[in-house]
Amino acid sequence: MFGNLFEEEEEEGFSSTSSRGRVAKGGDEPPPPRGRSNLCGIKNQGGTCYLNSLLQTLLFTPEFREELFSLGAAELGCLEDKEEPGAKVRVIPLELQKLFASLLLVDQQSASTANLTNSFGWNSSEGTNQHDVQELNRILFSALEHSLVGTTGSTFIHQLYHGTIVNSIVCKECGNVSQRQEDFLDLTVCVCGVSSLEEALWNMFVEEEMFEGNNLYRCAQCDRLVTAAKSAKLKKLPPFMTMSLLRFSFDFAKCERYKETGRYSFPLTINLLPFCEETDAEDSDYCYELFSVIIHKGGCYGGHYHVYIRDIDQLGQWEPPEEECKPKTQKKVTEEVKPTCEPKLQEDDPLSVITAIIAQEPSKSVLADQLGQKLMDKIGSSWSKKFRKHYGPIGKFLQSHNDAFMLVSNGTRVALKAIANPSSPVNEPPGPAKPTTNSDPSTPSDPRAAEQQPELDQQSEPEQKGSHWFDLNDSTVTSIRESDIEKQFQGKESAYMLFYRKTQLHRPTEALNNPQYKIPLNLIQMAQEENIKMQKMREEFEATSNTVVLRLHLAPSYRLEYGALQPISKEQNGSTTLTFDRRKTVGDLRLNIYQKQELWEGDMALTVARSLPAGLHLYNTLTDDNVSLYSAGICTNSDLFVWNGREVCGATVLTGAEWEPVLLNVVRPNFGEDEDPVEGDGLESVEERGGFENGGPGLKREARGFAGASTLGEVREALGEPEESLLCQEHKGGKREEQGTGEGGEGGGASGWRVFPPGDMQRTLKELSLKDGDALLVLEPQSFDSSMFALNGDVVTVTTPSDCRWLQVEFGPHGGEGGGGGGGEGEKEEERRKIKVPATGNMLLCEVKQRAIEELQLQEQLTGAQYCLRHVDCTGKLLPPVCEELSVRDAGVRLMTTLTLCPGNAPKASQLFLHFSVGSAPSAGMEMDIMVEKTCTVKECLKAMLEAVGLDGTCWHLRRLDWCEEVGEPIMDEDASLSELKINNGETLVVTEGQLPPKGFLKLSVWLCLDPSNNSAVSMDFNHTDNGHTDVVAAGDSPPLGAGNTAELRSAGQVEISDEATLEDLKTQVLTLPALQDACVPTTAFMRVWQLEGRRLARILRGQQLTLKKLKLPSGTDLCVQQLLTEEDLGPKDVMLSVRMGVPGERGFYPPEELVWDATRDSSPRSLRTCLAAHYGLSPDSLLLAKHQPDKHAWEEISNWSQQVSKKKKKRKAESLLGAPFHLKDGDTIGIKNLLIDNNRDFLTLEDEQGQQRLREQAEQRRKGGQAAGSEGVGPQKKTGPTKSRKPEVALSINVGVFR
Repeated sequence: MFGNLFEEEEEEGFSSTSSRGRVAKGGDEPPPPRGRSNLCGIKNQGGTCYLNSLLQTLLFTPEFREELFSLGAAELGCLEDKEEPGAKVRVIPLELQKLFASLLLVDQQSASTANLTNSFGWNSSEGTNQHDVQELNRILFSALEHSLVGTTGSTFIHQLYHGTIVNSIVCKECGNVSQRQEDFLDLTVCVCGVSSLEEALWNMFVEEEMFEGNNLYRCAQCDRLVTAAKSAKLKKLPPFMTMSLLRFSFDFAKCERYKETGRYSFPLTINLLPFCEETDAEDSDYCYELFSVIIHKGGCYGGHYHVYIRDIDQLGQWEPPEEECKPKTQKKVTEEVKPTCEPKLQEDDPLSVITAIIAQEPSKSVLADQLGQKLMDKIGSSWSKKFRKHYGPIGKFLQSHNDAFMLVSNGTRVALKAIANPSSPVNEPPGPAKPTTNSDPSTPSDPRAAEQQPELDQQSEPEQKGSHWFDLNDSTVTSIRESDIEKQFQGKESAYMLFYRKTQLHRPTEALNNPQYKIPLNLIQMAQEENIKMQKMREEFEATSNTVVLRLHLAPSYRLEYGALQPISKEQNGSTTLTFDRRKTVGDLRLNIYQKQELWEGDMALTVARSLPAGLHLYNTLTDDNVSLYSAGICTNSDLFVWNGREVCGATVLTGAEWEPVLLNVVRPNFGEDEDPVEGDGLESVEERGGFENGGPGLKREARGFAGASTLGEVREALGEPEESLLCQEHKGGKREEQGTGEGGEGGGASGWRVFPPGDMQRTLKELSLKDGDALLVLEPQSFDSSMFALNGDVVTVTTPSDCRWLQVEFGPHGGEGGGGGGGEGEKEEERRKIKVPATGNMLLCEVKQRAIEELQLQEQLTGAQYCLRHVDCTGKLLPPVCEELSVRDAGVRLMTTLTLCPGNAPKASQLFLHFSVGSAPSAGMEMDIMVEKTCTVKECLKAMLEAVGLDGTCWHLRRLDWCEEVGEPIMDEDASLSELKINNGETLVVTEGQLPPKGFLKLSVWLCLDPSNNSAVSMDFNHTDNGHTDVVAAGDSPPLGAGNTAELRSAGQVEISDEATLEDLKTQVLTLPALQDACVPTTAFMRVWQLEGRRLARILRGQQLTLKKLKLPSGTDLCVQQLLTEEDLGPKDVMLSVRMGVPGERGFYPPEELVWDATRDSSPRSLRTCLAAHYGLSPDSLLLAKHQPDKHAWEEISNWSQQVSKKKKKRKAESLLGAPFHLKDGDTIGIKNLLIDNNRDFLTLEDEQGQQRLREQAEQRRKGGQAAGSEGVGPQKKTGPTKSRKPEVALSINVGVFR
């Protein structure tokens, strides 16, 4: 029925902790023991919170569980025999017995319901499906009754919960009474329209329903339709009364479910005497007391259940919630404070508001999930609306103010951390409260009694026995006060089911504080065995969790080398493993090591160590033998160094983080003459294979460790280098990289090193930010005699044999002809030839070309022809030729790449190689090439290009290509050089016909407005021709006129005009377009220009003499022109509105009229109303105005705000219609109603209702996941995010065997 109705839902802020979010440390971790409440929770299988809440209620119904425990194996059978053929084992009651015994006796935080749900016949998916707890209550009782057929317990459900209602109909003519009895296990009471349980019961059992008028009753005795009265009364009252609240209803107008969250109170004790048929019994027979409240938190499509339960048998350990939040050193307030002196609450300060809310609670704490509702009750606004924008979610705000608030009761309640100022109004004890039956007896009503609070708590403790309440939320159980029940009267989290018991039902003394009361012996033994098993598991797990594996490093196996400890033998790492309990002390560990190292002599120090790239380093020494390893921070895989605490092999060891060694790669020159690296000496040659066969000089590396607190001078001394030696660090981001001379920064692969200045010799490695793996180059002065090293300022450039690689040169008979890249037809005739030329970064490219021609034997073939070297990109397009006057490195050519030998001249170092085309953007391979000097101007470059293609004249200019390879902006400064304009090598320019437009020109698209329905504008439907300038746009795709009137637009072309031109100049130039040649416009004042935004008319351009720059028109703006019958010169604050007068008595309007409203001095609703009244000749007070919202098909009424003066603020500035919420602008539609002759204040028309219906249909389609329907004239819809898909609803059922 309600399958999947209440999915688990996350709440804003923070929610109570439960087992659902708990992450186990390991697969074998035993369940944790019970908490401080000494009560057991129930695990949530994913969506079984509804089942958990009902099971806890039945468990804490002593009469129910005792009746269940009274059934023995002779009647129910044994679970061990359930698989036997023919065995009648009543599995459901047996599993329920086991679960109840486990909840009462087994020492665990929460029990599992998996076996019980398996007995229901549920599969694994049922555990994740939410259902309605009211439905489960009836189905579970039915399943139990069917399971217990033929046993002594077959009627115990009936005895405990069964009641009878008698329905009576009394004939008002003859007095005949017709009665019908109706059985119930729970009463379903109405919530909608009533405020309390008593009122709902009064409506059900006291109020009479009259059959009269058109709804008459046929009396059997009168044999005709008569007036009658129908009523109902409670005939038989059960020991336990269950009330199901109808919180969920269905809205037939919206076709959706909704939850009633209004206030609905219910008493802790209730007398049902007024609702009963028989009233002659004792008064106690009709009195009930509340003992369980099942609560639903969330909405109708998602939520969570938990339950408040009264511990009747005192099985739990109840603790006052406020004890956790009361500071022990809190000073007692003894001063009597007058409530009248309390200052006004600062509602704009969330800290003040929340503090006041908590301080006014009797327990000085608030349930976290109820804090939002209390805040709304306090200030009349929710947290999201008032504070979220500036302070974030409420949970985050509380966490950020942990100096004022703290979480108690396992995070379910918020309390004040301390009361800093007792005289503060938010901390004052509340005034005398109204006496209520639900008040907490431990809470003093008199502020002067605060000092006696501890005594009152102790004195009232015996009075509260049997009335302790707990919140059972799946696995979590927390203590609550009786007064907390009132917080579940209303809101998103509110009561859903109420369970009452007769006050006559008294518990025997032996049942109090005795969880084993009336539990069968076999179940007690089962629970004891389970406790022994769990205790053993916990001990084993505790031992396993506290067992750590330590790596012991013995000092005799190590030596100090390069600032770190190194194993003496490389075959043995010098460490041994030791398994130890971290709960033991350091002294125990030391003794254990002494016993294992029988030959150890002298003192033994244990020092925490860590393996670093440089070696083993020591940190802090464990000196206190009484501290446990856990407290000392020792965990598994920790390294401990065992030594005498002073030296290792005669060398003093420096300990601590400041002496952490740094492993540096020391790089030295290797000229290959008298040095040969010996294998295994720690040196590594830097020469890479693949160079020359005979090898050659290079660099050698050596990994050395140095203490981080050592200075650079001490490092140089440790390396045995003289003081005149230079130490260099690898230079990242060198000059060539900054200049952009190559992709990698070093065209030939050479490396750059920065020389440490003399001042750095006194700085430590830590201060110089040197870290593990950094390279340190050591050079002696004579090293610069070699060509490998070049010193330029403080940068050393190293060119090693590793830079001597190769360049591949490719040649084809038709390669590069026509400017295209490879891929010509000629390449198919003869295979392209390739050769690898050995090259270095310092080698000139002209030498590379010459060696390639010689290797390819092309001297005779290329005699008299000019050839150059060019790169080819990934698409096969030839890139600009490289400058052959430069070296490989300086030209930015990367080694081990391919160059193509192509016809053409190579540019010089002072020249640019450019592509160009005439008229339009060039297609691939069709552009022309030219080489010009970098210093030549744009005018000189244009002249050279025109001469190359044989054109002359002065009506040409150059344009660059934009990012999408189309003709872009013109190059305005013709006297600037190409280098100043940052025109790069290989860039494409377009020679465009026409004089260079003035600087700051704009390109604007012009549209014609065709709106014959507008009285004040003449249709500009000129006799256009299909000359490419005028395109007809469908009316459905064209922007509407104004905010709601659609208009057909037709393209009139484009204009190019300077941004320094005036609006009048723009209108004059627009009239020169071919599409407007036949227009009859006396002056430009007879033309209106609109700016289009988002395909809608946005604003009217005004100010004939204002420049386009001041009008803030960007290039590419769409404009719409409209011809007028009269001259128009709108001011800066004039608003052109489309006004429509309503037709009296009809749901429609007269045709629209244009009205110019001067809002310069006054933009209030009164000013607009006065303007419209003058226009129509009516009284301003008789007009009702509204603005049309075409996107929503709705009207927003404009009230006369100047009359709405607040009582607190006698002076209030009149609101502006140009601002929020109306934002009136040009083209908006204003509807007018004349209240003197039209009583209909509704502006909606039939078209608006049809539009709203289309919007609802589209929203419903989006909600169902379908494609959005076509707009059909509807304005753009607001984008909505994907709705959460809901699982299909599954009927709730419990499978029961046949026992009849």
